Amino acid sequence: MIRIAIQKSGRLNIDSMALLKSCGISIDNGKDQLKAAARNFPMEVFFLRNGDIPQYLRDGVVDLAIVGSNLLVEKGNDLEIIEPLGFSKCKVSIAIHLLVFKIWPIKRLLHPIQTR
Repeated sequence: MIRIAIQKSGRLNIDSMALLKSCGISIDNGKDQLKAAARNFPMEVFFLRNGDIPQYLRDGVVDLAIVGSNLLVEKGNDLEIIEPLGFSKCKVSIAIHLLVFKIWPIKRLLHPIQTR
């Protein structure tokens, strides 16, 4: 039996469940279940908090996982990416303290300092 981990909620969960469905795998998952079995394929799906997934992989609790690449950079640099799936792109934002913004205009932060 294949054991796969996915996020328990959020956009990545929706895309992961759609991917499994497009492969013809039917999952019976109730609300707030830790795991659910596929009806027509030898698979168990673990619904986990995003930050817990790398440790479940390391411990051998699951065989594979669908995770964001940002999580692998933060917590899973010892894990191998088998296939980039190309969905659930992350949004990158810049945060800055208001005091710094007033002293140092944002345009100066976003553009390299030009030398003469």
